[in-house]
Amino acid sequence: MGDIFGTITPPGPFTDDPRAELGRLIAFGVRMVTILAGIILLLFLIWGGIDWITSGGDKEKLGRAQQKLTNALIGIILVFVVIGLWGLITGDILGIIKRDPTTGDWSIPFPTF
Repeated sequence: MGDIFGTITPPGPFTDDPRAELGRLIAFGVRMVTILAGIILLLFLIWGGIDWITSGGDKEKLGRAQQKLTNALIGIILVFVVIGLWGLITGDILGIIKRDPTTGDWSIPFPTF
C-alpha cells in the first residue's frame, strides 16, 4: 500500500529531539518579535515624519511629531536591549539555552530524572 500512495512526512526539517524543536520555536519567536518591532518602528517614523511635514509651523503639532519620532527610537532601542539581556541571561549566565556553534540551532536541555 505504501508503494502506491507513498508515505506522509511532516513538513520541514524536523528532528526527533524535542529540545532542538523547542529551541527553534523560541528562535522563531524572537525573530518575529524583532521583525514586528522593526515594522512598527518604520510605521511610527513615517507617521512622525508626515506629521512633522504637515505641521505647518504649529508648535503643538511639531512637538507631537517629535515625540512620535523619539518614542519610536526609544522603543526600538529597548527591544534590542531586552533581546540582548534575554540572550545573555538565559544563554550565558543560567545556561538554559544552548546554541550549537556549527549549525546555529538552539536547544533547551530538559531535566531528566
